[in-house]
Amino acid sequence: MPLRDHPVVVTGHGGGGALSADLMTHLFAPAYGEALLPGLADSAVLTVPGGPRLAFSTDSYVVRPLFFPGGSVGDLAVNGTVNDLAMSGARPLALSCGFILEEGTALETVDRVARAAGAAASAAGVTIATGDTKVVEAGHGDGVYLNTAGIGLVPDGVDIRPERAVPGDVVLVSGPIGLHGVAVLSVREGLEFGVEVASDTAPLHGLVQTMLGVTPGLHALRDPTRGGLAAALNEIAAASGTGVVLDERALPVPDAVANACGFLGLDPLYVANEGRLVAFVPRRHADAVLEAMRGHPQGAGAAVIGECTADHPGMVVARTGLGGTRVVDLPLGEQLPRIC
Repeated sequence: MPLRDHPVVVTGHGGGGALSADLMTHLFAPAYGEALLPGLADSAVLTVPGGPRLAFSTDSYVVRPLFFPGGSVGDLAVNGTVNDLAMSGARPLALSCGFILEEGTALETVDRVARAAGAAASAAGVTIATGDTKVVEAGHGDGVYLNTAGIGLVPDGVDIRPERAVPGDVVLVSGPIGLHGVAVLSVREGLEFGVEVASDTAPLHGLVQTMLGVTPGLHALRDPTRGGLAAALNEIAAASGTGVVLDERALPVPDAVANACGFLGLDPLYVANEGRLVAFVPRRHADAVLEAMRGHPQGAGAAVIGECTADHPGMVVARTGLGGTRVVDLPLGEQLPRIC
């Protein structure tokens, strides 16, 4: 549904799918004009004259509920921005942290969120260097919203961009998918799936540095958050003009996630993750990178899930267990809103 058919904002505009892309392409980009840096990636790499290359990113977190199995909006905000920087190959240095609080929210709740953010920053080895606090009237927020921005250093010789994926690249994922979205949904809707599903929220820059230790020539990285793995793969395919072929049987979908998705009519490929990455790696380095990933705590469940092809440029398809293929489209909005 094109932007012109929506005279007002709809939830899908924040879902990381086709509506988000439409909003960026047809509203924000023309509005920003020449002030907009080309690329539209999750983080931008900036060159300081006479100095290092810096990665810069910002993100906002409007999770409902604020606390869920495996995490909270506080650690999610820190890890999410750390990971956006890491997807450029950067070593994160410092973050800002802005709190938007709703009048009437218990200070105990704010304290829990702030402590979770501080603990996540300490665990990731980054500094919370600056911040801001605003309060909105009761009924005009949802307890606590967070905005985090971050900067990091990009090593020499590293050039990781979606446009660099080429036919022949092997597609790797760092571990089981769908855990975060199902964890948040289970608390929000009071659902039980036999076992507790915990979010996978975690910082990924250590894993990325391990992968770069094998080869600095990684082509593309993306953390599949909003829109899940499907959105991340479609964005890279579109940016690079290559096709992607997935092996559906190779996708690491935990039984609990598969059961929850089957019960709710969801596709695990579109469910959000907060501690996973997808990597496009030159074939000659793929085995070594995979082995290195599996030796890192955040990549223990890494797997080969597909490859790039010159066929069907810009499109993602999956080989099914029955021997057929299906198109994996960019989602329109998101199956599960307000999960990051």
